[in-house]
Amino acid sequence: MVHNHTMNPKPISTDFTKLFGGIPYPIIGAPMFLVSNVDMVVAVSEAGGIGTFPALNFRPIEAYIEALKQIKSRTRRPVGVNVIVNKSNLRQNEDLKHALDAGVEFFITSLGNPKTVIDDAHKNGAKVFCDVTNLAHAKKVQDLGADGVIAVASGAGGHAGPISPFVLVPWLKKELDIPIVLAGGVAGGEGIAAALALGACAVSVGTRFIASHEAHADDSYKQAILRSTPEDIVMTAKISGTPASVINNDYVRALENDDDRTASLAASTGASAATSRPTWQNVWSAGQTVGLIHDVTPCRDIVERMAREYHDIVDKLAT
Repeated sequence: MVHNHTMNPKPISTDFTKLFGGIPYPIIGAPMFLVSNVDMVVAVSEAGGIGTFPALNFRPIEAYIEALKQIKSRTRRPVGVNVIVNKSNLRQNEDLKHALDAGVEFFITSLGNPKTVIDDAHKNGAKVFCDVTNLAHAKKVQDLGADGVIAVASGAGGHAGPISPFVLVPWLKKELDIPIVLAGGVAGGEGIAAALALGACAVSVGTRFIASHEAHADDSYKQAILRSTPEDIVMTAKISGTPASVINNDYVRALENDDDRTASLAASTGASAATSRPTWQNVWSAGQTVGLIHDVTPCRDIVERMAREYHDIVDKLAT
């Protein structure tokens, strides 16, 4: 389908879009390990969402500094960086400093205590949203001054939470005073409409963007996403030691059946050595939305299609 880009879909205004000076759409291109890259971040932000990437996708640190420079030279729109804030990530303070120096407006923290990121980002006027899977952690980051939370629900790719999005978002909404973004299960406009109905102010979309022209994913990975159904997504702790959602394949099945591999893999895939490619090349991280994805297309088309679908659905609901 060829879209006429002169006819951009109407904006979708929420508390989230207002936080970033009125970006058109409350769609985050989620930070994805080894997949997110400069082109994706720029494309999603330029299309009216907000592109993000994990700092650790770029090694050594010089490559990360260069990536920040490229992104900032190619878009004036807000962009985001994901910082892993657990002890094993020895680069976190440096990653934060370089992102702030480059003028990054948005941070997503994962797996630890985000206090330093929140404090330093706020000095720069940047916003920090923290990944959470339950209320206890959400309250903790709210107390630390987080600007919002990313509610990682069941169905998400990578490190998914166990709670249904239909429960997680309204539960957090009732108990928190800060905005909530839904991650998990969103690949189209219906997901945005549902998320906003549940009380979220934005969606974080990962898997849908793997099947994009810009994604740094092997063609076999993109094809696996088109081919897979929600039933092909399995949770395994055999890759990083923390349960993660991946596409089931022969390699994953072999891992699951081989107890000896677990310890050595967990040891080799800590944040410090997370680029052990041989392991990851055969492991395709993805969420249940694989069942909703049927084409590989530019990131801009994905963002605009989602916005169009959202408006169509809301109009139908209104009648």
